Amino acid sequence: MDAAQQRSSMPGEGQPGDGSPAEAGHAADHERAHPADVSRPNGGRGRGRRKDGPAAGGRFGERRIGGGGRRGWPRRAAAARDAGWSVPARRGAVVAVGGALLVDLALWAALPGVFAELPTGFWVMAVLALAVDARPYVVADRRAGSMIPPSICFTFGIVFAWGFVPAVAVQLAAVAVAGVRMRQPARRVLHLALQHAVALAGAAAVAAFAGLHFGAEPGWDDALLTVAAAAVWILFRHGIDAVIARWSAAGRRRRVLRWGPELFATSALLLLGPVVLAAAQVGLVLVPLVLLALHAVHHMVRSTGECERASRVDALTGLPNRRALQTSVVEWVAGGSHRHEWRLALFLLDLDRFRTVNDALGHTTGDRLLVEVARRLAAAVPAHDLVVRLGGDEFAVLAKRVDGPASARRLAGHLAEAFVRPFVLDGLVIDVSASIGIALQPDRGGDGAALLRQAEAAMYDAKERGDQVAVYARDAGQHPPDLTLLADLRRAVQAEPGTDPAADGITLYYQPQIAIATGEIVGVEALLRWRHPVRGMVGPEELLRVAEQTPVMRLLTSRVLREVIAQVAAWHAAGQALRASVNVSVRDLHAADIAEEIDGLLHRYAVPADLLQLEITESALMADPHRVLNTITRLDRMGVAISLDDFGTGYSSLQHLRRLPLSEVKVDRSFVLGMATDRGDAAIVRSVTALADSLGLRVVAEGVEDERTWRLLASVGCHAAQGWFHARPMPAPDLAEWLIRYRPLRPGREPGALAVPAP
Repeated sequence: MDAAQQRSSMPGEGQPGDGSPAEAGHAADHERAHPADVSRPNGGRGRGRRKDGPAAGGRFGERRIGGGGRRGWPRRAAAARDAGWSVPARRGAVVAVGGALLVDLALWAALPGVFAELPTGFWVMAVLALAVDARPYVVADRRAGSMIPPSICFTFGIVFAWGFVPAVAVQLAAVAVAGVRMRQPARRVLHLALQHAVALAGAAAVAAFAGLHFGAEPGWDDALLTVAAAAVWILFRHGIDAVIARWSAAGRRRRVLRWGPELFATSALLLLGPVVLAAAQVGLVLVPLVLLALHAVHHMVRSTGECERASRVDALTGLPNRRALQTSVVEWVAGGSHRHEWRLALFLLDLDRFRTVNDALGHTTGDRLLVEVARRLAAAVPAHDLVVRLGGDEFAVLAKRVDGPASARRLAGHLAEAFVRPFVLDGLVIDVSASIGIALQPDRGGDGAALLRQAEAAMYDAKERGDQVAVYARDAGQHPPDLTLLADLRRAVQAEPGTDPAADGITLYYQPQIAIATGEIVGVEALLRWRHPVRGMVGPEELLRVAEQTPVMRLLTSRVLREVIAQVAAWHAAGQALRASVNVSVRDLHAADIAEEIDGLLHRYAVPADLLQLEITESALMADPHRVLNTITRLDRMGVAISLDDFGTGYSSLQHLRRLPLSEVKVDRSFVLGMATDRGDAAIVRSVTALADSLGLRVVAEGVEDERTWRLLASVGCHAAQGWFHARPMPAPDLAEWLIRYRPLRPGREPGALAVPAP
């Protein structure tokens, strides 16, 4: 199934086999996008007119999956639908033409005098009515009743001039022409004929009751009665539509109606009827000029349909988009025509390592790959299901005939098979896989947004576990814990900090850094603490694991920088010049505006740049060394110091260490804690200290918990220490009290001697 077939089953379009006009009318009158037409990157798409013939609903081969004997998805259509007339279309054409001829002949035989006395003007309008219905108007986003025959312009005028019988005879013939042109089934043709016959009868009744008859000089009362007759026509037509829909199986499905464009177009056509009559009285040569007005109405209806479809179609791939998915779920849930054992299943597919393709081959190639993925997914999914592109590298499949988790997993396996064969673009072979999350509709209700959230949660669960497929477990909660925690963190970060730090749970703690030789305080490190309203204190490791790879990390860093610089300004104003260190992530370093943000905060709070230091990790450094170098070089030129945190635990090159504008190296606590008992750790600390000292860098040891470690660090020449031996991390008010009580210490001169106050 190609993407054009896929779009035919979009919500609001005609469904295969239901005889809706969208099934063939769109094929003849509207342009569609197709993945094969897409050649421009960044969402550009070509446009091509589809050939005549049924728009969608090809028959697909079926294969058994597993031992349950349920219907599965085919690998591909065994044979596409015949390009010519389908059996229902042929039967509909015979019924339309034959029925119209029989009824018109019966009317002619029963009332020969009525037709014999009709003037030339009637026959001109009748011929034009048949001609214009060869191209009926189709309103987008409607099912039954979505076709507007332009012939109503002429038949509505005929009712006023020559009565109901001639008008209904012309209208039935015109409906037959429209039905043949649109290849409607017999049931649909009869439906349209009944609608318009009843509508004309209502308008004729108004005209007869009010004595409405257009003469040479119609008055205002005639105009008002014409509007009333048009209102009755519209009311009767859609009233019959509603009654038939309620009795039919299709009526149990909730339809998305677009009354605005349809009502406007219908009213415009009906009110053109008296204008046509007036033109006929002046001269019959003026009557064909009404075709220009009909063309304008047709253009309006067509433009509205194009805009509506564009809002429900992805511009790059031509597949339905997120809005179409939401509408389809709403209609299916509200419907009752499906079998009770069937459930909706939403499959969310996220392409693995797609960013690598964009970075290595460019976005143009990435867009072409997305188009090929869309084409392959559309070929793997039957007509009764929906393939959707949600955006980026995410696709979704809405399956409507799933009976449980086991069946959903089998279908997900079939989707995964679509990625087994590599994609070939310009001779380049690209292997792509996808992580698939599955969400099943609950027994009662459900909506598209909830299904999408659950499928996304399952997809992330599959990625985290290294599995390709995961089914959402409803008993695990509404969202996975990480997503819930991330959502709560976002709300807390975006809340404005007030005087009460417990209001959003985010608090900054500060741990002093002490010069080992003199015992003086050389700075503090700002450490983030977050007390969750339900879980309590969230550890830093869990906090970073949840937020580091998301945009929330950037928001969090901005909040920390703002609060830290404001606190440094308060200390500076009080005469305490403390340098504060702030940890930043790789996402922060890749942000183009972080240097400008820091510069703006320093000027806003009048803080000298040398009182702020940023700590980066080796992993952040190695993620993109050149990009990181550009950022920290700009910060260094501003006067902001850069510290390399957790040194010795990563894979940084000594060449990077030499080239980067660093001021400080922090020895990881894992080595410092073992100095007193492990020779290897002591040797590493000694070597790092000597290397950094030779490069002119300050060395800070983290995790100094006891006096012995402190003395060993002093013996190897380490410059500063940070750890519980001096002070635990504490909020700013507690730090102010600690600074008042603190007395500088330095190591004793003899081994084992106690620390003594510095003079």
